[in-house]
Amino acid sequence: MTLDAEREAIVEYAPQLAALTPGRTGNLSVRRGDAFAITPTGVPYDGFDAEDVPVVGLDGDVRAGRMKPSSEVPMHAGIYKRDGGDWEEPPATIVHTHSPWATAMATLRRPLPPIHYMIVAIGREVPVADYAPYGTEALADNVIAAMERADASAALLANHGLVVTGPDPETAMEHTRHVEDLCRLYIRTSSVGEPHELSPEQLATAEERFEGYGQQPGSNGE
Repeated sequence: MTLDAEREAIVEYAPQLAALTPGRTGNLSVRRGDAFAITPTGVPYDGFDAEDVPVVGLDGDVRAGRMKPSSEVPMHAGIYKRDGGDWEEPPATIVHTHSPWATAMATLRRPLPPIHYMIVAIGREVPVADYAPYGTEALADNVIAAMERADASAALLANHGLVVTGPDPETAMEHTRHVEDLCRLYIRTSSVGEPHELSPEQLATAEERFEGYGQQPGSNGE
């Protein structure tokens, strides 16, 4: 299994990753079956093509690609496996960034609270995963524990950055931008006062409305 479409998706969405995270930091993966395509390590995001993109099995073995995979393979593989794949909706994409506002929150080790209804795209808060060295299975374990604790599809990595999961690259990147924007909003608002949080009832209403958000099949646009 060469995951050609998934490798093409890595190349397609790498510029969006570059816009979020400084330098050559961060990584992106897209899964199909028992393997995933992932950004190569240590190269500019416009410096590779689909044949370069590594394909890695959930066991960590590199199966294809002309370049070495990201050092965060253990985190991606661990999240995809998550106790043998026990997800309500298994993710098909993982985005990891060092985007500035989310990373600022991560260095504060402060969860992102529900200060805006858009947070329900990810959960009712974005939790903080305990610190572990990058590139380790311990980091994956901490991220999984944080997301399960908060029932969220994203987590801040203490003193590190942000990880977001999603059903496809477009959704995962969109949710990554949402979290970055909400972290910016929280930090800026906190500089002049304590932001008010939405109540559980208000969040429940937002969740209900989000179920029908966007263009539905057969919609006449009204």
